[in-house]
Amino acid sequence: MRREGSPFQGLSAVFVKELADHVSSIRMLMLELLIVSTALAALYEAISRLRQTTAEDPFLLLRLFTIDQAPLPSFVAILGFLIPLMAIGLGFDAVNGEHNRRTLSRILAQPIYRDALLMGKFLAALATIGISLAALWLLVIGLGLLFLGVPPGSEEIARSLVFLIVAIFYAGVWLSLAMLLSTVFRSAATAALVSLGIWLFLTVLWPMLAPAIAQAIAPADPRYALLGLNDPATAVWTQELQRLSPNDLFGEAMLAVLSPTTRTLGPVFLDQLRGAVMGAPLPFGESIMIAWPQTVGLVAGTIILFAFSYVLFQRQEVRA
Repeated sequence: MRREGSPFQGLSAVFVKELADHVSSIRMLMLELLIVSTALAALYEAISRLRQTTAEDPFLLLRLFTIDQAPLPSFVAILGFLIPLMAIGLGFDAVNGEHNRRTLSRILAQPIYRDALLMGKFLAALATIGISLAALWLLVIGLGLLFLGVPPGSEEIARSLVFLIVAIFYAGVWLSLAMLLSTVFRSAATAALVSLGIWLFLTVLWPMLAPAIAQAIAPADPRYALLGLNDPATAVWTQELQRLSPNDLFGEAMLAVLSPTTRTLGPVFLDQLRGAVMGAPLPFGESIMIAWPQTVGLVAGTIILFAFSYVLFQRQEVRA
């Protein structure tokens, strides 16, 4: 039977309803409190350290995002660790929650197709994360302006805006993964545990396993070891394997965007340093080009995971 009308009929209704539920939920409130409290602690340490420096810095605002002070990591590192928690918290019961409440058949009985339902849930959760990150971004700029007393330049604002966009793309990967597992497993608890397990593996364990796997694929030349250097082939394999983790892609993109002096994200060779002025910042466009492959990787991961969710959800049997 051929369906009539647009497959996205009712998308706006699903989006508005899900967005209102997320914004007003206790779950979202707790996640926001966790992220804001941790981020404010990192910002306090960064501002305290920056106020003690007297040297002129043209990118003072960007230092708020990247500077770290023991025992707390940098603001970007904290977000790289906590954004997946927010995304998983919003997506692990997106589909199986409707199954368990026996409301899915009632929703689909309305003039709403599965396409609109799944897309509306995804866009609403991503918009909720985007609103939270935008508010946090404004908070960082406001605190920096208030306590440092130096207005940010146009390039600083542009780079921080790119940081916000890439952070939303990064959240989209984990949200798509959570929704995929929510489609695969009927139990919300199982979907949450598997999502958290994958997150812990890719964030904590994979960076430790990747060098060992790279060593097995491309054993290091003993001559480099005698000179105290890393084998370039092993280093390239290690980096490529680590890039399978979204956390690594996000970290590299942030390094290129928020640290203007970054010229490359891979092993540095002598021909890359020819004619370069060490310590000189790169133009904004060149920093974007360095971070572009990592950003595309995050977007591609989001699309691929969401496509799997879409196909599985379309083939699922819905019973009253």
